[in-house]
Amino acid sequence: MLDLRQLRYFVAVAESEHVGRAAERLHISQSPLSRQIAQLEGELGLTLFERERRRVRLTADGRTFLSETRSLLRHADRLEGLGRRLGRGEEGGLCVGYVDQAMHTGVLPSALRRLREERPNVHVALHDLPPGEQLEGLRQRSLDIALLGTPPEQDDPDLTGSLLASEPLLLAVPVGHALADKEAVTPEDLDQQPWIAVENTRLPDWRDAFLSDSTRAGFTPRITLEAAEPLSALGLVASGLGLALVQRSMARGAPEGVLVRELPWYEQSVPLWAAWHRIDLRPLVASFRRTVLATSTEPTGHGG
Repeated sequence: MLDLRQLRYFVAVAESEHVGRAAERLHISQSPLSRQIAQLEGELGLTLFERERRRVRLTADGRTFLSETRSLLRHADRLEGLGRRLGRGEEGGLCVGYVDQAMHTGVLPSALRRLREERPNVHVALHDLPPGEQLEGLRQRSLDIALLGTPPEQDDPDLTGSLLASEPLLLAVPVGHALADKEAVTPEDLDQQPWIAVENTRLPDWRDAFLSDSTRAGFTPRITLEAAEPLSALGLVASGLGLALVQRSMARGAPEGVLVRELPWYEQSVPLWAAWHRIDLRPLVASFRRTVLATSTEPTGHGG
């Protein structure tokens, strides 16, 4: 069985690329640290580091193992926090995973405000995590509810979910652009326009998916820039560098120099789902889930 202490030692050495510096950081001697790393490699049957005279470097396998180790340790820290709150009698507290959209739409702030009104002493820990880590957190019980862009599979034996919102995408154009004052924007108006594509972390092939969606809608964007998130895209639009599609909740905060137009014919939207474990272990979790679901603007999604 893996030893969490050894895993923390491994991360420290991987980040320092030097056993001596890692030992200083961990406040232990260098020799015991080296033995612990060697023992971990022996138990795994895996070479994690390439040893050089003055430093150590991760092997390809070591880099993969590091990524998974960090995820495991984050989970362990959340689980420890839950255990401590249970020990203090804090109704167990709540651990909530979320993506940015849960904040921008107001779904999570509204649910937390209502929780605070009804149960002011409940401790809430918020974790901004990728969807995959949220779902794993639900399975491992280190998260009580997840707010994310993709639901669990319908036949998932452990998890279920419900659609909370489905935000339409709006067109952001620079002030002074020919489309800014046009009565109705058509697909033909957008064809071959310079475009700022917004990365979609839910889809590895998000760029191809965006181009495919655009083609189905009747236009082909000329992508000149890519933005990591909607607010950056809006800033680029304000500078006159192109057009962009952003969800309605983000468009409300458009900076000066940006006009937002609706595209009734563009059918793509940005979903927000709530997901949870099928088996409730604590009444507090079920109560908070009902609070979250009460914020939904959509018919009930799959699950129960």
